[in-house]
Amino acid sequence: MRGKGVHYDTGTAVSDGWSRETFDPVDVRRDMRIIARELHCTAVRVTGGDPGRLAVAAEEAAAAGLEVWFSPFPCDLTAGELLPLLEECAERAEALRREGAEVVLVTGGELSLFARGFLPGDDFLSRIALVAGRGPELPGLLRAVPERVNAFLAEAVAAVRTRFGGKVTYAAVPFERVDWTPFDYVAADAYRAAGNAATFREEIRALHRHGRPVAITEFGCCTYRGAADRGGTGFLIVDRTQEPWRLNGRYERDEQGQAAYLRDLLRVFDEEGVDTAFWYTFAGYRYPHHPDPRYDLDLASYGLVRIDQDLSLHPKAAFHALATAYDS
Repeated sequence: MRGKGVHYDTGTAVSDGWSRETFDPVDVRRDMRIIARELHCTAVRVTGGDPGRLAVAAEEAAAAGLEVWFSPFPCDLTAGELLPLLEECAERAEALRREGAEVVLVTGGELSLFARGFLPGDDFLSRIALVAGRGPELPGLLRAVPERVNAFLAEAVAAVRTRFGGKVTYAAVPFERVDWTPFDYVAADAYRAAGNAATFREEIRALHRHGRPVAITEFGCCTYRGAADRGGTGFLIVDRTQEPWRLNGRYERDEQGQAAYLRDLLRVFDEEGVDTAFWYTFAGYRYPHHPDPRYDLDLASYGLVRIDQDLSLHPKAAFHALATAYDS
């Protein structure tokens, strides 16, 4: 692959807090150096809901020599609220690009799940639960999604291209059936799970039919035995109804399983001609490790590093697997 990447969260406001409460530019500089020098990445997808944080992380990524995929990713905004944020991010991304950085602008991601108005649900967790539950009403709801998503994306791309002169894409989920005509990359969040394991390779291969370079904007799994079968819904083992958060059952840590999943998918992407791929994610800031297994939220994290209670970082097996793969 040309682009060897990892996802990096700068923080998104959700209904019960931020996906990353603490954001220190010094920590970001350290992380980008780790991503470039130890993980041997050539690209980083910087995501989050705050344009200022995104700009800081993007600048540090560029300083570390990384290609920057500038990816605003707010949560639970309406289309009307999202558009001006994308426009501001386009201006910030353009300023960085004019300084000489390699920048790709990602006009949001998985809007049907993370924005309001494309599917029923007051917050992203309820919309994810709706899709994961596969109730009898779901097919009809999903049939209405592509028209709504594509109408918004057409408006968004037209707006950001007046402010940003580089390449533009969008991070899609398959059922959104994005019209890729106005974009420079076909980009998909591609999680292999039990339900699509037999067809996963064909799904990746089919992305090439649009005649544009293919990027995998997310792929990954959590750190417990059986997480590979759950793919993008693996984090739903956290019980958020209690304080402090805890796991909703007994789970066994399986760092080697997470690393094996990583190696398997990278092999598929290489063999199927993917241009760029981003492991989700460098660190799961809302899911710290705890010595008591009931509270070890790191099991529900997709992160390459474990975060301890003191916020120190500890590479997991997947970290070393990615570094080895990207250094080859």
